[in-house]
Amino acid sequence: MIDRFRISKQWMLRIAERGLSLEMLQRKAGLPELFFQQDKIYASTAELFSLWSTISDHCGDVAFGLTLGADMRLERNHPMAIAAVCSSCLRDALQRLARYKRVVCPEEIRVEVNGDEVIIGSHYLATSEQPPHIMTDMGFSWMTAMARHSSDGHIRPLRLELTRGPEHRALLEGHFGCPITFNASRNALVFRSSDLDFPFYTHNEELLAVIAPQLDAELQEHDQNTRITYAVKQVLKRTLAGRRPTLQSLAKELAMSTRTLQRRLTDEGITFQQLVEETRRELARSYLQTGAIEPNETAYLLGYEDSNSFYRAFNGWEGVSPGEWLELQRRVARGAVEYGSGRGAFEA
Repeated sequence: MIDRFRISKQWMLRIAERGLSLEMLQRKAGLPELFFQQDKIYASTAELFSLWSTISDHCGDVAFGLTLGADMRLERNHPMAIAAVCSSCLRDALQRLARYKRVVCPEEIRVEVNGDEVIIGSHYLATSEQPPHIMTDMGFSWMTAMARHSSDGHIRPLRLELTRGPEHRALLEGHFGCPITFNASRNALVFRSSDLDFPFYTHNEELLAVIAPQLDAELQEHDQNTRITYAVKQVLKRTLAGRRPTLQSLAKELAMSTRTLQRRLTDEGITFQQLVEETRRELARSYLQTGAIEPNETAYLLGYEDSNSFYRAFNGWEGVSPGEWLELQRRVARGAVEYGSGRGAFEA
């Protein structure tokens, strides 16, 4: 599993609204420079835990996670959360959450029916460490609010189990409205199993029909991006310049053994050398089309020893030299413009 996932910018805006500086959080949490300035913010599980631990340390409010989780305004929530609210019942909502959760977090929602109880827990796929308390508070608070809101107050937790001590018992029991078992072996939210099929008053098939395709597309993109071939290409694009890549160096960058990387590539039906060549070809096309880099510089950035090696490789990919290929692209572009102009005149 590739430990890299996308963080919703909506959460970061909500944090900033509470007066916390994102620049300060980035620095204190040890996150990469310009972390919050990315068009799409990606993080590892360790970075996510560090970020929320820092938020907890600097927010000055032990109820911060509870408050964030209890905000049920649709415009404040990810489409995944809106889909849960629009579900037909709690069972349907939990199934949607379990399906789409990995789009926004490397977390697996686990639902166990045991007699009269339905036990909801979570498991972080890339670590055995427990998440910061603020993350647990936020997740269980949101799930409780979602169930209450959608059932018009009918569904309420039967019990909450937390691995932490009872320092804030009154606050937590007041918020969740149920008994809490502290120093438990797991973090779990427990409802009555009879609540699973209680109809949601917020059920909205029309809105689900709009949201579900978007979520499915995000899930497909996520699954594509977590394939090992995608991860290897991303590392290669960062590290090719002036270097001859090896399977060993890539395995180290991906924090896995060479043997594991080799097996994963074999499972996806591709060799390491094929990936290197595909990445070089993609980058070469990009560099040539921008026109900002000379052929000798392109050779260096692609990890070739000299420009002749690059020219031979490029000719093997495209059947022409880099210059001929670029001129062909320009002709195609001009032809497309001329064709578009002519078609417009004809249709007018």
